[in-house]
Amino acid sequence: MTSSSDRSPAVDVQSPKTYEVRTYGCQMNVHDSERLSGLLEDAGYVRAPEGSDGDADVVVFNTCAVRENADNRLYGNLGRLAPRKASRPGMQIAVGGCLAQKDRDTIVKKAPWVDVVFGTHNIGKLPVLLERARVQEEAQVEIAESLEAFPSTLPTRRESAYAAWVSISVGCNNTCTFCIVPALRGKEKDRRTGDILAEIEALVGEGVSEITLLGQNVNAYGSDIGDREAFSKLLRACGTIEGLERVRFTSPHPRDFTDDVIAAMAETPNVMPQLHMPLQSGSDTVLKAMRRSYRQDRYLGIIEKVRAAMPDAAISTDIIVGFPGETDEDFEQTMHVVREARFTNAFTFQYSKRPGTPAATMENQIPKEVVQARYERLVALQEEISWEENKKQVGRTLELMVAEGEGRKDGATHRLSGRAPDNRLVHFTKPDQDVRPGDVVTVEITYAAPHHLLAEGAVLDVRRTRAGDAWEKRNAAEAAKPAGVMLGLPRIGAPEPLPVASGSGCGCD
Repeated sequence: MTSSSDRSPAVDVQSPKTYEVRTYGCQMNVHDSERLSGLLEDAGYVRAPEGSDGDADVVVFNTCAVRENADNRLYGNLGRLAPRKASRPGMQIAVGGCLAQKDRDTIVKKAPWVDVVFGTHNIGKLPVLLERARVQEEAQVEIAESLEAFPSTLPTRRESAYAAWVSISVGCNNTCTFCIVPALRGKEKDRRTGDILAEIEALVGEGVSEITLLGQNVNAYGSDIGDREAFSKLLRACGTIEGLERVRFTSPHPRDFTDDVIAAMAETPNVMPQLHMPLQSGSDTVLKAMRRSYRQDRYLGIIEKVRAAMPDAAISTDIIVGFPGETDEDFEQTMHVVREARFTNAFTFQYSKRPGTPAATMENQIPKEVVQARYERLVALQEEISWEENKKQVGRTLELMVAEGEGRKDGATHRLSGRAPDNRLVHFTKPDQDVRPGDVVTVEITYAAPHHLLAEGAVLDVRRTRAGDAWEKRNAAEAAKPAGVMLGLPRIGAPEPLPVASGSGCGCD
C-alpha cells in the first residue's frame, strides 16, 4: 500500500504548469535531469518553451560541486530569479544534485525563496516535495543518505530520440584526494546485467540506435558481485542486440582497465573505437598524492594496448593542472604523457580546492599565476596535437550518424553535422535528399580543424534508419501538442519502470 505522501501530485487542472531544468556538471547530471523532466511531465507539468530563461512555474537547478565556483554560480542564478519569483505568485524553485547534497543546511538560509532542496539519492521525490512546499507554504529540504531507487526505475524525458544514456552503476569506491563526488553520490552500486540489457533492448525498440553506458567509474562494474570481467561481458552482450548500432561508455578508471575490456572493445563490432580515460597527472609523485592507483607507465601501457588492438581509436582524457605540491618537473611529466599519448582531445582543468577533500588542506598550494601559466602551455600543446591527429583523417571515408544541434553554424553554411564512429564531430555538405538526425551518411573528409572535421564534397551515401524514423515521429508529436492541455489525474505509487535515455565527465574518474 502506498502512502499519500508518496503519490505523484496533481497540479492545477485549469491551466498547464510549465517547468525548466537547468543542468550543470557531468553526464551523470545530464542523465539525472532527463529523469527530473520525466518525473515532472509524469506529474502533469509541461516543458517551458526554449529560451524561457526562468519564466516557468517551476525552475529546477541540477547542480555540480566539483568546481570551486559552483557555489557562486548557483547563488548568483538564484539571486537573479528572486525578483521574478516575488512578482509571479505560485512560482517554485528547486535545487538538487551534488551541491544540494553538500550544502543541504545552507541553501535555504542563503536563498530563503527556494522551495525545495533534494539530493542525489532521492530525485524521485521532486514532484512530491514541490506539492508539499505548495500546500504547507514552507521550504522542503529532504536529503537521503543512500540511494532510494535506482534512477532507471523513474520516468524519463530523453533529450535525443536516437541516442540514450544507460546508467549501469551509481556512486564510486575511490578516494581521490581532490574529489568530493564519492561523499555526495555514495559507494558504488551496480545494476543487474539483465536489467541493463532489458533497458537497452527497450530503447532499441523505440528507435534508439546509439547508447552510452554510464557510471562514475564505469569499468569497475561488477565489484558488487566480485566479477572482474563483468564489464567486458556486458560490452559483448551489447553486441548481440539487433538494431543497436553504436555502443560507447564513460568514464573508465585506469586501475580497472583490464585486457579483457580491450579485447571486448576490439572484437564487438558495435562498440565504438573511442576511449575517454582520465589521466589527471603524468607525474607519479602527484598521482600518489591524488591517491590515484596507477602510475605513468601503467597509463601509457593501456594506451599502447588499446592502439595495438584498435589502431584508429580516438582517445581523450581529463587533466588537472596545479595540484598542491606540483613542481615544474611534475608538470613536465604531464606534458610528456600528453606528447606520448597523443590524445584526440583533453578536458583540462586548473586545480580547484573543494572543502571537505584532503587536497584542500594540503601544504604547497600552487599560486594562481603559476597554475595559469602551466595551464596555457598544456592547452597549447594539446591544441597542436589535436589538430595534427585530425589532419590524419583527411581523405578517409567515414560513416556519420547525423546529429541534432551540434553545428552552430549549420544554418549559415548549409551543412549538417554528425559523429564519426570514434566520436569526432564532422560538418558535411547538406545533400539534396532529406536527412534526419539518427540517419547515417557516408562522406569523405576534406579538411581538419583542431576540434572538428569537414566533408565539403557531395555525400556519398544516405541510409535512412529507424532512429531517424523515431526522431521524425517525436518531432511530429511535439508539433501536434496543443498550446494548453488539460492535465490528467496523478498516478498512484511508484511509476512503472521505463527505459532510460562521455563517463561521469566530472574529472574525478
